[in-house]
Amino acid sequence: MDTPLTVVDVRGTPEQMGLAYGESAAGPIKENVVAYLGRFARTAGLDRAAVAARGAAFGETTRGHFPRLAAMLDGVARGAGVAPSLIYAINARSELLYGDPACGSPGGSGAGGEQGECTSLGVVAPRSAGGRTLLAQNWDWHPAHRDVNLLLVTEDERGHRVAALAEAGMLAKAGLNSAGVGVCVNLLGCDRDGRPGGVPYHVLLRSVLEADSLSWAIRNAMRAPRSASINLLVGQAHPAGGEVIDLELVPGEAGWLHPVDGVLVHANHFEAPLPVYDTIKDWGGSSLFRSARARRLLSAYPDPLRLQDLRAVLEDHHSHPVSICRHADERDAEDDRSETIWTILMDLDVRTITLVAGPPCSGSEGTTVAI
Repeated sequence: MDTPLTVVDVRGTPEQMGLAYGESAAGPIKENVVAYLGRFARTAGLDRAAVAARGAAFGETTRGHFPRLAAMLDGVARGAGVAPSLIYAINARSELLYGDPACGSPGGSGAGGEQGECTSLGVVAPRSAGGRTLLAQNWDWHPAHRDVNLLLVTEDERGHRVAALAEAGMLAKAGLNSAGVGVCVNLLGCDRDGRPGGVPYHVLLRSVLEADSLSWAIRNAMRAPRSASINLLVGQAHPAGGEVIDLELVPGEAGWLHPVDGVLVHANHFEAPLPVYDTIKDWGGSSLFRSARARRLLSAYPDPLRLQDLRAVLEDHHSHPVSICRHADERDAEDDRSETIWTILMDLDVRTITLVAGPPCSGSEGTTVAI
């Protein structure tokens, strides 16, 4: 897969960074907004006016809880020449597509797909080579959205740097920062989804990367109100050995998981004992075996684990095409088709992120950026 990686590197205050981001990526941002307006209409029955209204509401919650991130998003809107409500709407695309249980679930939009499929891995000492803290994931999404993704690199006026994969106009997906904090993400779904008043999914993700410690990353994620379920695998490097934790966050509730023998893995179903109904029970799918299989594959490596070992696990094809290394399944409806469009590999100790376009079995070395 030879999809070129666009890198947007901006500096300054949140407003300045947002404005520069919007100006640099105006074309892809507008393209992404148009694409999601179509998906919102087809999947959730939301026309442009309804999307704008929902986006404006998400803008208010963002300003109330994360004013610096709101300033950045407002700058993105100005720089790209897009209505702010639509920028907030695409940052809340998970809520608009899946936040209402009546509109679908992490199992897809109701036609049997698995749009929520992602697999995240975390490894710490003593299981990791050199005692490093490693994160990796496959991000599985509709292949039509691959070309409007970018690597967003920012440095604010305090010197805090962030590098994150992002859909154009959004603030983050998986990524890491100059404090050695990193995050991977998996979609979840439960019967509490759809509550009003939440912070957008991708703003919540970015708030983790704004933190200068694992403690504050957890605080930012857990204190924010939520309208949709989200899973965050968060870690931070440390000279004496790093740490990772998995947070299963739903509206009004939270659960967490710790590494076992230095390994932590998550897919798209709940594993902590939360008092919610996991909507994957209505859909089934590969999540029910992917996390267990990834743990078993990792345990088969006798030597300390390296990033290339994590990638090898993410290339696994058991149950192809609906496997850890996901490929589009032509039996799914067009809007439900999904494949691994990016693989993300992060070494939090040396502050590097590697992005591989397409399913990781492609053989591409990917692009590595250090911050």
